[in-house]
Amino acid sequence: MKDVVETGIPTLNQPFSWAVKAHGALLFTAHGPVQNDGTVCTGTIEQQARITLQNLERTVRAAGASLGDVAQVLIYMTDVHDMAAIDQVYREFFQSPYPNRASVAVQALVVPGMRIELVAYVSLNH
Repeated sequence: MKDVVETGIPTLNQPFSWAVKAHGALLFTAHGPVQNDGTVCTGTIEQQARITLQNLERTVRAAGASLGDVAQVLIYMTDVHDMAAIDQVYREFFQSPYPNRASVAVQALVVPGMRIELVAYVSLNH
């Protein structure tokens, strides 16, 4: 069984939910730099990473958890040279012990100018 979590993040014209709880114990969520007005930020990688991680935090809190409950993060970036800047912003949101993480450089993301997207898996068993 799955339940959609209401995040308050604007919906986009695509067939997906921002966050889904499965069996009440796991949260599956994916985020990019979607701003409060529903547009996608195409600014600096620092701006995009911060908005993306703010959206993740907002979603995790809406599910009744915290960033400390994030078990794994998968980061997709369009330029591998952005990793240092992404790590700097990432450390504003996560402290040791960090979630398990994979980081992958991809050719492009859905929105032109979008440079980061992430997927996170969160434990809801506290």
